Amino acid sequence: MASLLSTAPRLHVRRPSPTAAEFTVTTEPPWTLRLRLLSLVMVALRLALCLAVLLVLYSQWCASPSGCARLLALLRALALDAPRRLSWWPWPCPALACLPTPALLALLTAALYLVGLGPVHARESLLVLRGLGVQTTEAPASFFSPASLLSSPFSWACSSGAATRFIPTEKIHDILLNEAFRGFEVRYYLVVVVEGEQDVVVVFPGLLPPRHIVETVWRGARECLYEGRAEDKGG
Repeated sequence: MASLLSTAPRLHVRRPSPTAAEFTVTTEPPWTLRLRLLSLVMVALRLALCLAVLLVLYSQWCASPSGCARLLALLRALALDAPRRLSWWPWPCPALACLPTPALLALLTAALYLVGLGPVHARESLLVLRGLGVQTTEAPASFFSPASLLSSPFSWACSSGAATRFIPTEKIHDILLNEAFRGFEVRYYLVVVVEGEQDVVVVFPGLLPPRHIVETVWRGARECLYEGRAEDKGG
């Protein structure tokens, strides 16, 4: 299911002014009507599975000696006897009713993860501000939530634990396009050479976009950072 909500890395550029630019590489596909309907189905499945997990835990609590007799009777009427009443249903309802509670909880939790709690897509971005510096953002694979249905495709509302680093302009020695071997494949990397540091800062280290995306970001970042300097020297 998660593979339906992700694509190959693609580039989105926002440039509100000549002195600022944001380059976002994401595996999130465009939010078409079909994809939104699929997302709504995933929300419904996740809610149903959450309710099933709570119902199993509630039944175990009521079945314990400390449980209230009235609640136990109500639960038996609504939940414990439900598989017997629905025994005419096709598989897997009768089979699930025979499973022990730990196995049933594990099965429901795995299903809950598959229909919506697993990682769906990832985003990494480079923010360039002339005269200030650059900021890299590395976000882990975001998790699907109903909020993503209403947010823009490039909103960070559904991501958590994003790691950001700001490099001031005076610390930036250069922005380079580098190439390296990855197995038997040549990959192109965008790196920032920071003054006083032995290691370079790799941009988009998790997604490793293809060459044409890296070249586009490299040209745009250098243009945004150094175009003003060239104009000042020419004047």
